[in-house]
Amino acid sequence: MTSILFSPFELNSTLTLKNRILMAPLTRCMADENLVPSEQMAQYYARRADTGLIISEATIIRPDGQGYPNTPGLFNQAQVDGWKKVTTAVHNNGGKIFAQLWHVGRVAHPFFFGSGDVLSASNIGIEGSVPRMRNLSYQTPRAASVEEIAQLVADYAKAAKNAIAAGFDGVEIHGANGYLIDQFLHLASNNRSDEYGGSVQNMSRFALEVVDAVIAAVGSDRVALRLSPGAYFLMEGHHDDRAVFDHLLQALNSRSLAFVHIGIFDDSMTFDYLGGHASDYVRKHYTGTLVGVGGYTAQTGAKAIAENRFDLVAVGRPMIANPDYISRVKNSEPLKEYEESMLQVLV
Repeated sequence: MTSILFSPFELNSTLTLKNRILMAPLTRCMADENLVPSEQMAQYYARRADTGLIISEATIIRPDGQGYPNTPGLFNQAQVDGWKKVTTAVHNNGGKIFAQLWHVGRVAHPFFFGSGDVLSASNIGIEGSVPRMRNLSYQTPRAASVEEIAQLVADYAKAAKNAIAAGFDGVEIHGANGYLIDQFLHLASNNRSDEYGGSVQNMSRFALEVVDAVIAAVGSDRVALRLSPGAYFLMEGHHDDRAVFDHLLQALNSRSLAFVHIGIFDDSMTFDYLGGHASDYVRKHYTGTLVGVGGYTAQTGAKAIAENRFDLVAVGRPMIANPDYISRVKNSEPLKEYEESMLQVLV
């Protein structure tokens, strides 16, 4: 029933995956105080190298992109050197790995980066406090200026170059889940009236500028993008959001990306303004390789791939609980259940 998962998949002309199961990006907050990946992280990723492709935990492109403690970076040489240990360990075990590039936007907090403003698409804040640091309440962001947006685009491209220098096989731009790029794509967080807001073309502009800059830096076959057309995390949905994603996905069809990855934690959710499931909506509008995610088991993921709902499936929490997930599924062995306590240690 799951045999389709174990067929090779040609991601592009230079990279063939040995199976169709991806390790989803999983924020573990295990970098050191300088946001440098640790030896323990190298061992953690290496144990999962039998997946078709590992997508790293979200990795910040510059200091003011941080909104969680001990999340790794890719903006200085020490961080690049730390990631080299990770990618070498993965490659030595026969695996492939992409770096996920991240700026959290209005979810950032100056506690992590010192002086400076929290930047977003608009000065629309969110309620609540920083995970694992509940004494830190979110601040009202400042709308990034056009000049600051240009610098952010450049910083994404620089982080992508750093990722390749660190030995990654490619990068996934994190444009989902209520973080910076996603904040430009939704009416709940973007009320700009300049060239980055007010129309579907303008609201899509920042995402496409980042994609194009990263493609120019490392090549389209090494670039993927995660998107959340169904807003549900740190974001309120709006019926008019669909028109933005209609435009964005059509524009992405001409970019020859490695893949688009659905940013959703539960793909059984439906959105009336998308006409159903987020993955089915994207499949209808995007012609390239699509990665499904969100509560899929090996069995349900294989069924969705067989039905052509998406091409690859990403697995999250079961991969934390089962470093040997691939062999367990292949040999029809029971999986260990995920428990919240597993978040406190890398295994």
